Amino acid sequence: MTLPHPDPVVSSDRIAMYEPAFATDPHAAYEHMRRTYGPLVPVELSPGVPATLVIGYQQARQILNDRLRFPADPRVWQQHVPASCPVRPMMEWRPNALRSAGVEHARYRAANTASLNAVDQHELRALVEKIAFSTIGDFRAIGRADLLTQYAWPIAFRVLSALLGCPDEIGQRIADGMAKIFEAEATEAARGNQDLAQAVAELVALRQQQPGNDVTSRLLAHPAHLNDQEMAHQLVTLYGAGIEPLTNLIANTILKILIDAAFAAGLHAAQSTVRDALDTVLYTDPPLANFCITYPPYPVDIDGVLLPANQPVVISMAACNNDPELIRGVPTGRSTGNRAHLAWSIGPHTCPARSHAYLIAETAITYLLDALPEIDLAVPTVELKWRPGPFHRALAALPVLFPAAH
Repeated sequence: MTLPHPDPVVSSDRIAMYEPAFATDPHAAYEHMRRTYGPLVPVELSPGVPATLVIGYQQARQILNDRLRFPADPRVWQQHVPASCPVRPMMEWRPNALRSAGVEHARYRAANTASLNAVDQHELRALVEKIAFSTIGDFRAIGRADLLTQYAWPIAFRVLSALLGCPDEIGQRIADGMAKIFEAEATEAARGNQDLAQAVAELVALRQQQPGNDVTSRLLAHPAHLNDQEMAHQLVTLYGAGIEPLTNLIANTILKILIDAAFAAGLHAAQSTVRDALDTVLYTDPPLANFCITYPPYPVDIDGVLLPANQPVVISMAACNNDPELIRGVPTGRSTGNRAHLAWSIGPHTCPARSHAYLIAETAITYLLDALPEIDLAVPTVELKWRPGPFHRALAALPVLFPAAH
């Protein structure tokens, strides 16, 4: 039976998602949440920032497909949240598809979808392979590397910068600002938000003066007629979705292959594919573990739980994908070849760049395994560190060893 938790729930009863213990073992936390509260859980995203975390698959589908009762516009919520709040930069209103509803959402999404759909997939694959070759060349002769910072991140950063027509200097500042926002530490997040705004404004100005065959230029030319502020925030969304989550998807999938002997054996025997590995990770440890945030404009009853007005409702893709009600009676290995997970969201805010992300990650991982077939973790699995934060599932490093090239 689900226990109602009408607002306010006292802070001590809420589960803190910002603590290092949550990042270390989130699945144990989800199990505790399910036993204690059922599919709708009172949490704190940051000290003093209450929310409801949805960990039930069916409840998540209901909410994500209900654009009237669960819009994504946070403007009323943020009126009572100080600018210094560390999670506010990840959650606050921006004039983009992710944080809008109704007509404006449709306008922004149309511009983004058209600009992304014009990316040539064959050229994209060739670009990833070229960058992977160059990146591996930087450490191949050493026999060791941190695949997070030396492989996954450079690929995500360089590929996205190329797609957006962004020079490396501006792109580096955008990526650094976005990383600070994901860390959800008050001082760093605020500074990251400022750095991000300045850098994307420079990119917009550059492509206004020098248009090219890139996503930014296509956004500028789209019939939606986005103004400078709107353009900047489309780019914030694209960078936010394109660097951190993609970096962590590549790294988490490489880790899965390195530590799961049975899966690795199936991969080498051609019984499974890198795409299967990606979907397994997207089921079990998606890089954006808790997100798809909505803000009900009035109290909404879901399965006997009253969700307060204008309080964030956060979908736990990681917990929902592993909901016992969903997987009961389904054979082990359900995730192999199955893409029914919520990692890309569903409904009006489904990720418009899903095919691009799959292609980039699959190409990067396949290239790495072909180039360095004898690769192993450099430390025991228990020594790997996971970065704290309520939203992402992100390693701090992925150190590996392999025979050095001579």
